[in-house]
Amino acid sequence: MLRIRNLCKTFHPNTVNQKTVFNKFSLDVEQGDFITIIGSNGAGKSTLLNIISGCIEVDEGSIRLKNKDISNEPEFKRTRDIGRVFQDPSMGTSPSMNIIENLSMAMNKGKKFDLSMGASKKDIPLFEKLVSKIHLGLENQLDTKVGLLSGGQRQSLSLLMATASNPHILLLDEHTAALDPKTSERIIDLTQKIVSERKITTLMVTHNLNQAISLGNRLLMMHGGKIVLDIKGEEKKSLTIEKLLGCFEKIQSDDLLSDRLLFS
Repeated sequence: MLRIRNLCKTFHPNTVNQKTVFNKFSLDVEQGDFITIIGSNGAGKSTLLNIISGCIEVDEGSIRLKNKDISNEPEFKRTRDIGRVFQDPSMGTSPSMNIIENLSMAMNKGKKFDLSMGASKKDIPLFEKLVSKIHLGLENQLDTKVGLLSGGQRQSLSLLMATASNPHILLLDEHTAALDPKTSERIIDLTQKIVSERKITTLMVTHNLNQAISLGNRLLMMHGGKIVLDIKGEEKKSLTIEKLLGCFEKIQSDDLLSDRLLFS
């Protein structure tokens, strides 16, 4: 479904700030996978999503989505097949437009349309039904500017918009990290419901180990631009936070030992 092969990415090459994030990185994602991704800061988690979405260009390697090579495809073209929700609730919506206009834009993603034509009155019942499912009362606020909504309401709307056109793959980049615990739980429940009902292939970056363990069918731990742990199926079901922390501590210990040997 998604095939990444020999991905290489270096930022600020040939400068004192040179940083290689990926060196021959490969990953296979199957249709219907719901993969949670954890790892240390700088492990390459968000960079990976940025590369898949086309926000960052690759230096080398290939990315194939549904047997189509999208390695050199610009970001605006990839949005037809890729949905994304960011950590910042303001990034997935247009604050100066109302809910109807935002949903119209999302429903017509990849199509040529005039906004006045896109926001057709005949779509309003559909939008009311759509937003009523998140139980935040947005069905009664369709004419409200999105910039006036709370962070939780905007993130819920952003999730609806990202999945409105039934993308091939959904990228979630710590999409509950900026929310309070109660709202975060509501968004996670909505995420699980949408992904399950529509069987959307999903990659979700999170620092919340409970979410990483309880959601999805597969868990990846990244470190230093590599996948150091890939757990799925029954093995994932038996995971605990203690086991994950143990794996992470071992990886960090191995790194410290390598550094000592290198500079000794």
